[in-house]
Amino acid sequence: MKNHLILGFHGCDEETCKKLINSSNEFHFNRNPYDWLGHGMYFWENDVQRAWQWSLEKHRQGKFKQPAVVGAFILPGNCCDFLNSKYTMKLAGYYMKMKRNYGIIPQNTDVKSDPYKDKLLRLLDCSVIEYMHEQMGVLQEKEKQQLGFILTPSFDTVRNAFLEGASAFPGSAIKLKTHIQICVRNPHNILAFFRPRLKPALDLAA
Repeated sequence: MKNHLILGFHGCDEETCKKLINSSNEFHFNRNPYDWLGHGMYFWENDVQRAWQWSLEKHRQGKFKQPAVVGAFILPGNCCDFLNSKYTMKLAGYYMKMKRNYGIIPQNTDVKSDPYKDKLLRLLDCSVIEYMHEQMGVLQEKEKQQLGFILTPSFDTVRNAFLEGASAFPGSAIKLKTHIQICVRNPHNILAFFRPRLKPALDLAA
């Protein structure tokens, strides 16, 4: 369990930003088959500029009428943190089980517009993570029937770091779009939404 607060930033359109801030029940649960950390609401951890960059990219693509960023105070709770080998090993085990059960499973694929070939469509990762959540749910049901209570808690959040984009300089392993994402599955772990005062830097808007 993680009891410290995380500052997260979510790129969105202006209308969505207003709804999230003004409504205590508003929550955006993504269910795309290619989401990097499975289903839930996504935030850039401690990186408002990266959230602005993503929102501006969506605006240039015509997907957002007016780009915006909303901030959130997030309590990670029971976090599946892939920066901890305990959880990456756990996920690897679910991958093997899923492969045995299904045989053919989806693969991560590239987006044609991405010159860095970062496999931006994470179909495999999303499938395995969702399979993990599903199997944990099956175990919880067995525990409830056999014991009368649940021993295995669900994950409130999923977290990981990603290397992405061009090298910071020639020969560097540091990437310009490297970031930490947190995917919130339990809306109760978002304590509050707010509007950041920091506006996008000129180089991100270019």
